Amino acid sequence: MFPLATVEAMISTVVWGTGNVGRAAIRAVDAHPELELAAVLVHNPDKVGRDAGALAGLDRDLGVAATDDIAVVLAARPGAVVYAASGDIRPDDALADVCAAIRAGAVVVSPALFPLYDPVNAPAELREPVLAAIAAGGGSLFCSGVDPGWGNDVLPLLLSGLGSQVDVIRCQEIFDYSTYDQPDAVRYLVGMGQPMDYEPPMLAPTIPTMVWGGQVRLIARGLGVELDEIRETSDRRALEATVGTATMGVFEAGTQGAVRFELQGIVGGEPRIVIEHVTRIHPSCAPDWPTPPDGDGAHRVIIEGRPRIEVTVECSDEGGSRAAGGNATAVGRLVGAIDWLVAAESGLYDALDIPLRPAVGKLGRM
Repeated sequence: MFPLATVEAMISTVVWGTGNVGRAAIRAVDAHPELELAAVLVHNPDKVGRDAGALAGLDRDLGVAATDDIAVVLAARPGAVVYAASGDIRPDDALADVCAAIRAGAVVVSPALFPLYDPVNAPAELREPVLAAIAAGGGSLFCSGVDPGWGNDVLPLLLSGLGSQVDVIRCQEIFDYSTYDQPDAVRYLVGMGQPMDYEPPMLAPTIPTMVWGGQVRLIARGLGVELDEIRETSDRRALEATVGTATMGVFEAGTQGAVRFELQGIVGGEPRIVIEHVTRIHPSCAPDWPTPPDGDGAHRVIIEGRPRIEVTVECSDEGGSRAAGGNATAVGRLVGAIDWLVAAESGLYDALDIPLRPAVGKLGRM
């Protein structure tokens, strides 16, 4: 007699949130050969009862109706949760949600808690509740994904190993924000269309470091170097003419039309690890700043050294949107880590812990 084949159970996975990131997360979970979409959590009452396939922009139903009943979903003790709800304007609520899922025993992956991208140096008020939830429930947490995660950790580290000399690592996000489907964030957090004396919250002192500083520290840890400090620089440009956008309306001449800022990881007194954002509301503003090869955005890694290495990545999804493409690749990294995390010991993980995850079992899969 032949032994019966062992059939491993699919990992029941919840997607929490159905915005820009959540839509991509539903599609990624549905496509993963080892994951089963168990539930979709929503906040908007208009989405309750709608099929996950429709919410994700798929052309078919998935047989999972969205719900707002968090307690019932977590009581079912899912194997994993993709926490795709926003954390930038509701960090305390996001932390509480993530900890609740971990206490329910789930592996949680999320882009929402920026300081936990580098958990080694995360503030105690964030790190300690997560560690307590892990001890209580046996779940895990891996946070990554902003701009788009891999572009500021695994890709630059991979490229740095291809040369014999590395002087500076520069990671760039270059985007036209008129294509970004978050009007409040674009106009008020980033300040596009506001008077030039308006102070955008995203550029306030220490805020860029709070969001992206963990990635600078991750690269430094990956390279085995000590940072002297992290410095912030920023520049803003006004629109020379009034412009109209397809998705966000009119932006008046004289208001903010472009932002450029850097986080500089200082090593030996020099900026050696740089994360840079170049953001416009229209291509006509600040044309002397770096631009994408074409379209509305790109991510670029530049290794200054010997040899000089420059890699530009253009991702698109949802009808050609570069912003949606960036979200989808960030989500792909997170969702692709779930089965590894489920097999690993419970704990608090970062991008240096998670190995490269090839698309095993996904090639040609519909």
